[in-house]
Amino acid sequence: MTAPVGDPVSASDDPVRVLVADDDADIRDLVEFKLAQAGYAVEAVADGASAWESFEANPPQLVVLDVMMPGLSGIDVLRKIRESEHPGVPVLLLSAKSRDSDVDTGFAVGADDYVIKPFSPRELLHRVNGMLARAR
Repeated sequence: MTAPVGDPVSASDDPVRVLVADDDADIRDLVEFKLAQAGYAVEAVADGASAWESFEANPPQLVVLDVMMPGLSGIDVLRKIRESEHPGVPVLLLSAKSRDSDVDTGFAVGADDYVIKPFSPRELLHRVNGMLARAR
């Protein structure tokens, strides 16, 4: 069975796995809900350390990271991903930090996309779909 273009199903017909890390429970729940509603298998965690542990244990097809989290920040986790055995996993950064220098830092460290809070859940879903389509 082949999935129509844009469907969140990998070649093996398993749902695409997305790791979401945000210390704000409301945002984490919103992102998890929107992506799950679109058919993605979402693992949502509350901090950078948990995100890194999850990534190491079972690398997902895409990662959504809040930039500002206690302990390991999203930037820290992104650096670890880029230095890992799976450096090509697409990473989208979510952040309230909207200055050009903040966005530039995110891309310089290796982000594939950067979404500024507050954001439209629909826009986030479009960005995730586009990133995964480019990664295939």
